[in-house]
Amino acid sequence: MTIQKIKSVIVEDELAAREVLKNYLSKYCPQVEVIGEAQNIKEAVPMLHDLKPQLVFLDVEMPFGNAFDVLEACKDLQFETIFVTAFSEYSLKALNQSAAYYLLKPISIEELIVAVNKVQHQIMNHEIFNRNKIIVENFHEAKPEKQQVILPTLEGFEVVKMEEIVRLRGNGNFTDLYLNSGNKKMVCRFLKHFSEILPLPFIRVHKSHIINMNCVKSYNKGGIVTLNDGAEIEVSPTYKEEFLRNFK
Repeated sequence: MTIQKIKSVIVEDELAAREVLKNYLSKYCPQVEVIGEAQNIKEAVPMLHDLKPQLVFLDVEMPFGNAFDVLEACKDLQFETIFVTAFSEYSLKALNQSAAYYLLKPISIEELIVAVNKVQHQIMNHEIFNRNKIIVENFHEAKPEKQQVILPTLEGFEVVKMEEIVRLRGNGNFTDLYLNSGNKKMVCRFLKHFSEILPLPFIRVHKSHIINMNCVKSYNKGGIVTLNDGAEIEVSPTYKEEFLRNFK
């Protein structure tokens, strides 16, 4: 049985980096067919509209613009994106909030294979989710609480605004996420993942709990914080100082 190739474009300003990625794909990801290359946003945007790839390997920082500018200019297109980036706390937080696939430079062959396999699964099962749209919207939204976070669930993905989240509770390999609507979502991520990507007003108050400070109703000296949804959460001594500092 012949597996249909994933038509892909590489957008990367460094020739050497493009060659390395092409070689890795050819050797370790034969299901990927590179049909085009661009070295900046000026080349990338018309190429993506012309070739309409299924997958784009997109460098985050480039001359004349960045990855977010490319996505903004191609928001009418539907393609999966694997971002390629040097370490940047801002970029990684944005990509993690959007449940995006990304590779850190220098590219790890193992991580490349995992990312490509995930994209291939999405495409083969028609589980296309427009993360690109969410990424662009978050990039243009200055208020963190208005930004959206994509939640990988057992059924697929859900999108919520951060201001809708009251609290999060670790649940083994999962995280239970409680919304101000009263709904609870079980998310396929460790609590640590959210402690790294959620900005203030979210703070960790216990090894098992993250809360939205804007949803605090009261706090007593016994170390219990009560939230708007009626939940009573223990503030452990490890996190008490930071909690009180942000509560002022």
